[in-house]
Amino acid sequence: MVNKLHLISGLPRSGSTLLCALLRQNPRFTAAMTSPVASLCGTMHKKMCGGEFAVFFDDAKRAAMLRGVFDSYYAGIQPSEVVFDTNRIWTGRAALLKALYPESRIICCVRDIGWIIDSVERMLAKNPLQLSRMFNFEPGSSVYARVETLMNSEKGLIGLPWSNLREAWFGDEAKRLILVPYDRLVRAPEQTLRSLYEELGEPWFSHDLDHVAYDEPDYDALLGMPGLHKVRAKVEHQARKPSIPPDLFAKFAHTQFWEKPELNVHRVRIL
Repeated sequence: MVNKLHLISGLPRSGSTLLCALLRQNPRFTAAMTSPVASLCGTMHKKMCGGEFAVFFDDAKRAAMLRGVFDSYYAGIQPSEVVFDTNRIWTGRAALLKALYPESRIICCVRDIGWIIDSVERMLAKNPLQLSRMFNFEPGSSVYARVETLMNSEKGLIGLPWSNLREAWFGDEAKRLILVPYDRLVRAPEQTLRSLYEELGEPWFSHDLDHVAYDEPDYDALLGMPGLHKVRAKVEHQARKPSIPPDLFAKFAHTQFWEKPELNVHRVRIL
């Protein structure tokens, strides 16, 4: 049974896989890349609220069934262990998470939108013979067209989590959020982890920042983007210049709202 749960969410290509790779070094922690739990909960929730069987469910039963998804997926977890479930959908379900796990926090990995787009484009360039699922395996579109797809607020790889994050940031459950900026994580990993442990009320565990291991080759191959979730062994900042057109990079240059104190009306914790 899952007794202690936190969620990892936020924006893509912003360090969530790296954070999971680090956290899972702690034997008390269970963490991995995007899990199917959010999708399973969403499907079950819909079935319990609509259709011919909805009459058989009240709020208490719905909550028990949804917690059961976590318990089943993470079967074998010991009471003293902590589960970190990853999905970019979680920021859009902050109120539901409060109802299911009142003590849970949503850890949001963030990064400048221009650099996220740049990271996606670099992955595509590394695999020119592959077609990516995130673009419906369609060949031949320009970077400008791909950005429009990525930034779609309903289903885009960046646009949907970007919308969810802003909703959570300005919503009533904003106090549940913990923001982890990508640059901070790679430039000062130990300090960032210590701050996270403190915020979660967990005893410190000494992490090996020079031998980090994580890879999901089968999942990445299914997406048509080999190496998408492969983490480098050493945590460090690697300086580079943008590979996308400068006008695209400039278009999103001022979108990091978490860096503007006047917009942090709920005093979200930023590590």
